[in-house]
Amino acid sequence: MLLIAKISGLFSAAMVMVVLSPSLPSFPPAEAIRSSFRRSPVFRNADDCAAAAGGAGVCDRSLVHIAITLDGAYLRGSIAAVHSVLQHSRCPESVFFHFLVSDADLEALVRSTFPDLRFRSYLFDPSVVRGLISPSVRQALEQPLNYARNYLADLLEPCVRRVIYLDSDLVVVDDVFKLWNTSLGSRTLGAPEYCHANFTKYFTDRFWSDPRLASTFAGRKPCYFNTGVMVMDLARWRRFGYTRRIERWMEVQRTDGRIYELGSLPPFLLVFAGHVAPIDHRWNQHGLGGDNVRGSCRDLHPGPVSLLHWSGSGKPWVRLDSNRPCPLDSLWAPYDLFGPNPQ
Repeated sequence: MLLIAKISGLFSAAMVMVVLSPSLPSFPPAEAIRSSFRRSPVFRNADDCAAAAGGAGVCDRSLVHIAITLDGAYLRGSIAAVHSVLQHSRCPESVFFHFLVSDADLEALVRSTFPDLRFRSYLFDPSVVRGLISPSVRQALEQPLNYARNYLADLLEPCVRRVIYLDSDLVVVDDVFKLWNTSLGSRTLGAPEYCHANFTKYFTDRFWSDPRLASTFAGRKPCYFNTGVMVMDLARWRRFGYTRRIERWMEVQRTDGRIYELGSLPPFLLVFAGHVAPIDHRWNQHGLGGDNVRGSCRDLHPGPVSLLHWSGSGKPWVRLDSNRPCPLDSLWAPYDLFGPNPQ
């Protein structure tokens, strides 16, 4: 277990600003990435876990379900995220992954990298959402797979009643079972909330000046939350049709004029902000990718850490490969399985 809380002060003292060159190399071709991952160790972290693993398949009630996307651009980050979960889970045998993929061939890569992993892959059809996506401030935010989380309740088996959704640019440094066991009460979604953030900036002036639109938050106390780490009650999601509610706001954006700028996040805020079960901030130390300022280095937020999240435009694998890392990128590096097997 990494003692992140103890060492964060050391990084604070050494924090520097790194500005990445405009000529920074782009992601390697997907074909090259797929053939370049080492096999993960098999983790057996507790003696009493074998019985919990069972053999009942995806509907085994003892399982912890985690959903994550896999595509060429972020594949290296996704593999590192899975590696980190397995390393720090008390019973990795009882973790079941659901991979939302843009390419069915990626299943073979997962199988070769994690031979003992319990998982299923789901090919996400981009046409489902492409007609609903509006241009964003960052082209990366317009990729259809970014919206696959909206459809988890439809894609996953009906027996999967709860899932943890994780972005591809993070690592977990604590037992994910603790996050899984978070109580959602009567809420459909749980996430760390940040009520000090300026919530109004996530929507345009047009949105706030139109009483019909702005009134959607009437009677609510909306706070910003990051959709890269969420615990989702899929049974409630299905019952109350939240996928369609999100789609309706995307349709408003497409047909009635811009009401937001930031890709897949604002529709979630419109539907759920003010109705989120709060989760401890230790489960999403986000913004380590520079908070959309290309290459800027960020420090950890105060307090303990269970999950580090490189949200923003700066990704640790890109900065490490370019020999221009931020200090905290060294905390991601131990989970990176990209590269040849050591001799």
